[in-house]
Amino acid sequence: MPTSQTPDLQGHSTMVSLYSGAGGLDLGFARAGFRPVIANDIDPYAIATHDRIAQVTDPRWADAAALLSTTRTLCGDVRGFTDLFEPGMADIVIGGPPCQGFSVAGRMDPDDPRSKHVFDFLSIVATVKPRAFVMENVAALATNKRWADVIASLQSNAAVGYKTQLVVLNAAGWAVPQTRKRMFLIGLPPHAPLVDFSSPPTAAHPPTARETLSGLPPAGTAGNEGICTAKITLAKKPVLRKSPFAGMLFNGQGRAINLDGPSQTLPASMGGNRTPIIDEANLADPSVTPWIVGYHRRLFHDNKPPLAALPASVPLRRLTVEEAAALQTFPTDMPWAGTQSVKFRQIGNAVPPLLGYAVARQLRQALDAAETTTLFPPVAAPAGQSG
Repeated sequence: MPTSQTPDLQGHSTMVSLYSGAGGLDLGFARAGFRPVIANDIDPYAIATHDRIAQVTDPRWADAAALLSTTRTLCGDVRGFTDLFEPGMADIVIGGPPCQGFSVAGRMDPDDPRSKHVFDFLSIVATVKPRAFVMENVAALATNKRWADVIASLQSNAAVGYKTQLVVLNAAGWAVPQTRKRMFLIGLPPHAPLVDFSSPPTAAHPPTARETLSGLPPAGTAGNEGICTAKITLAKKPVLRKSPFAGMLFNGQGRAINLDGPSQTLPASMGGNRTPIIDEANLADPSVTPWIVGYHRRLFHDNKPPLAALPASVPLRRLTVEEAAALQTFPTDMPWAGTQSVKFRQIGNAVPPLLGYAVARQLRQALDAAETTTLFPPVAAPAGQSG
């Protein structure tokens, strides 16, 4: 029987992973039984992390991590490795091309050269000719009218030889404690059924940030030592919303996390004053009302002026590296490479592994159904008979 240290390479479908980052999507697909033959990213720190995934011993992810240990990783612009891709080298191609040009968190610049990589991804798909492909990106690419021509062109290009499916999934519906919406453009064999995303298992009751963070050691101790030291200061001109956990009540764009729901989307810009904020007292005792709730009432309902400074007695702190990784559903012992800000960036850029697993699992079902249809085509009724 194969162990986590000796992965069984027989019987696993193969994949090419492009724009892999630290391996969030790869982990999810490996957990569903897909073995990458090549993984590529331009970020050397992300590739260094990807190369260390075999060190993971977290029992939820150890088998998937061992499968990733066989991957050949390539660091650099994927367009410099085109001679390494050839027809039939993998069953599927997956990846998340750079999203900064499309993201509402960025400049949404149609001329951003990074936005062209979505077409480079499809070019490699055309070379490899896999059974299926999955391209991930920000939800705005699929939903914002500004990108209507881009998505139409993508679908048109991708449809050559494939049945295409465009979906936007909220990670909170797929066992991730984070309201992170991502787009997936999926290419399937023409005779395959569409991938079924109609029943997100945790849509009605998503996992909460509290459930996830309570399972970690206290901040600042072994296993949760990646403290973000960015100072928390109150905004002189706060931007108010109905929810205490929305708007901008602090300087920078870091917002307090509502521990009794899924976290807001974690940005790649964490590490400074955009890092989300934790109320330590409320984390330790759910019966303690979060300080931000009372402060929001002061501003929003009582119409009082903002405080000049955060009271020293208020136990607010920034999210740690390990907490951010846990909210993204990475293994608890993920061996991140680089400085603290680099680690935060890798985490914020990643596809949550559990979301990747959900996509991979549903894709496999569609491919298995397509295989069955091919092996056992429906028998035509004799002439003159129906049914």
